[in-house]
Amino acid sequence: MASSDQDLVPVLDKDGVRLTVDDAIATVTLTNPAKRNAQSPALWRALTEAGRQLPGSVRVVVLRAEGKSFSAGLDRQAFTPDGFDGEPSFVDLARGADAELDATIAEYQEAFTWWRRSDIVSVAAVQGHAIGAGFQLALACDLRVVADDVQFAMRETSLGLVPDLTGTHPLVGLVGYARALEICVTGRFVAAEEAVNTGLANVAVPAGQLDDTVRDLTAAVLAAPRDAVVETKALLRGAQDRTYEEQRAAERQSQARRLRDLAGVGD
Repeated sequence: MASSDQDLVPVLDKDGVRLTVDDAIATVTLTNPAKRNAQSPALWRALTEAGRQLPGSVRVVVLRAEGKSFSAGLDRQAFTPDGFDGEPSFVDLARGADAELDATIAEYQEAFTWWRRSDIVSVAAVQGHAIGAGFQLALACDLRVVADDVQFAMRETSLGLVPDLTGTHPLVGLVGYARALEICVTGRFVAAEEAVNTGLANVAVPAGQLDDTVRDLTAAVLAAPRDAVVETKALLRGAQDRTYEEQRAAERQSQARRLRDLAGVGD
């Protein structure tokens, strides 16, 4: 049986993020339940660092959070004139040059991008509130297992902003344009049943069963040969950007690589 996250020596533990590795499974845990795992630029940098520190042995990355909420979104301190200590405030960013503003947002987005890598399968275990940046972090993962008390919401538009942490692309891909637009512009909550019915979540379970369900899902992913999983993920992730004929060709090329590998035939 795999060790629990708490039993392992952290590879990284800073700014509300802990990374532990147990052979093929890495666990990234949000560790500030007192603030409902509210997010900040420091947390985003720690998430980016966690992605960079994954050993090559890792096949599955589980994203989880301590406490009753997955993440309440951006820390409200970001909306104050002073912002976070040592960080540019939103006002400072707005007054800066276009290139500087773009580069800063791009740096923030890095925390949300590496979960899509073809060499890993990422699984978000989501309970309670997943709002704004919290919703987008869950959307960054390949799969989502949710507790029956989950409450997704995209509140950025309600604040006069837009979702800019890479969440719009997967949201539209999962639920379609019209529903994605409605979710974003109303800022309403999406509960567990709707999340499953619309494809936002793979499965919803009682909160007490969340960890066990994620563990079972992880074991099922690991049961398949790694190279086949890598090829399949890349094939599926690229499908929406290809035409039907392009996808047919991609399937042939991917299968040829698998057959040659299984037969021990070099390129």
